Amino acid sequence: MSNSQDNDSQSRFALGFLTILLVLVVGTVVGSVVVQRLRPDTAAAPAEAIVEVAAPGAEEVAAIKVDNGVVTFFFASNSADVAEGAQQALAEVVQALAAGRRAAISGFHDDSGAAEQNAELAKQRALAVREVLKALGAKEEVIELRKPELSTGSGSPAEARRVEVILLPN
Repeated sequence: MSNSQDNDSQSRFALGFLTILLVLVVGTVVGSVVVQRLRPDTAAAPAEAIVEVAAPGAEEVAAIKVDNGVVTFFFASNSADVAEGAQQALAEVVQALAAGRRAAISGFHDDSGAAEQNAELAKQRALAVREVLKALGAKEEVIELRKPELSTGSGSPAEARRVEVILLPN
């Protein structure tokens, strides 16, 4: 009898061990799935979210900010070079344009330097952003370049040197 009790004990131990192992594996898989679903998706931020590709603030830093569906490009002084990350920041705009929407691009400048040169630089910046949109597949006829009524931007000089891209209502 002792031999059969030992075998029975070993079988129960093995069964218990396998059960605990199975529970741990299933728990780990379910836990990782739950964590992934609860984690915010940083690849495709919703239009209401603020996504800063680079923070504006330093006078000579190009940056991009997406806020409530408006994509804002900040430019370094005397530059029309678009900041890195433009493709990601414009992804929703490109999708909307492909679905039949239109976009408006407006260029602003700071108040340093000659007004005529600033206006031309604001235009060159807006054209540079339009070229990025076109390179991403947007058709030129759905992109409207708008000269703002007041082209001197508000905020610090770094915030004033900007181009805004907005989707127009249908």
